[in-house]
Amino acid sequence: MKKRALTGARIFDGAQIYDDAAMLLDDEIFEAIVPDHAIPSTYAVTQVAGGTILPGFVDVQVNGGGGVMFNDEPSVEGLRTIANAHAGNGTRALLPTLITDTPECLHAAVDAVEHAIKEGVAGIIGLHLEGPHISVAKKGAHDPALIRPMLDADAAFLLDAARRLPNLMVTVAPENCSPEQIGLLSDAGVIVSLGHTDCSFADAKAAFAAGARCVTHLFNAMSQLDSRAPGLVGAALQTKGVSAGLIADGIHVHASSMQVALSAKSESGGIFLVTDAMATAGSRIAAFRLNGRKVLRANGRLTLEDGTLAGADIDFPKSLSLLVNEVGISPDRALGMATSAPARCLRMPGAAGRFLAGNPANAIHLNDAFHYLGAV
Repeated sequence: MKKRALTGARIFDGAQIYDDAAMLLDDEIFEAIVPDHAIPSTYAVTQVAGGTILPGFVDVQVNGGGGVMFNDEPSVEGLRTIANAHAGNGTRALLPTLITDTPECLHAAVDAVEHAIKEGVAGIIGLHLEGPHISVAKKGAHDPALIRPMLDADAAFLLDAARRLPNLMVTVAPENCSPEQIGLLSDAGVIVSLGHTDCSFADAKAAFAAGARCVTHLFNAMSQLDSRAPGLVGAALQTKGVSAGLIADGIHVHASSMQVALSAKSESGGIFLVTDAMATAGSRIAAFRLNGRKVLRANGRLTLEDGTLAGADIDFPKSLSLLVNEVGISPDRALGMATSAPARCLRMPGAAGRFLAGNPANAIHLNDAFHYLGAV
């Protein structure tokens, strides 16, 4: 076993930033953060060239990467390609996300994630099913022909998947999933998230009361905050204990809207980052297909041929830069939104998004401009 101390950089443990400190490791196992002057003499000291050492990013909405869409490759090899692509940008834990598809594809996705976890595919910690029980009115890039209400058989399938997987997140709309079904899923450990919905404020509150505790890509594909109809956005920002994912690419949400949301939900973990990444992540492809439709990549946007946004072309380092430099939040809050905050909504987070003594560090290194420099 090789005991080593990393020093020379700030250290963010998932909650706070430490200056003039060292991270102690036993091989790849995290032990502690200590002041520089308290490094034990038995540790080999490695000087890091500035920047920040932090836990690897946690992303609960990853549709693809490395040229692969999970919908097209719901297999262990497909997952391996996607996870490797995101590891190249610092993500160390992710929920591969299946966009609305056929029942056969949903079953294949659960099987693939279960087998990938058993085979130890690095980074795969569960599954996110975004649909098919969403609203056609707020479908976004989802295929309306595949959207449908949740039936008893669908609920039974999700309950079985929750027993097989450490983390199962499901995005639903109250229009197609009743409070009783939300309660049933939540009680079984499913992480129920509201999204792609035109629901009223009252219906959103009823869904939260039933057990939904997340919102999928806040502001996008949902009922907005209006003076007399607060919608899902209003309900999400008002309700304590509900967390919301945010795509911080400057395209999906205006920086000023992000400021409003972050001010309204100032509690720890209230808003976390997601990439909503597609096949383009970690690749140079200019186009791909989603449910048989062409998605184009240009100027940081991914769109269907009719101009509808279809996922995002962003990574966490770029999102962090935007949050700090344009939205104006502190670096420690921004870093938490990419690490411990998304992990907090998981059923079984383990050590994801934080340094926990006795667990693999999965540490990454960013420079002062938030560029990813690699693992440490």
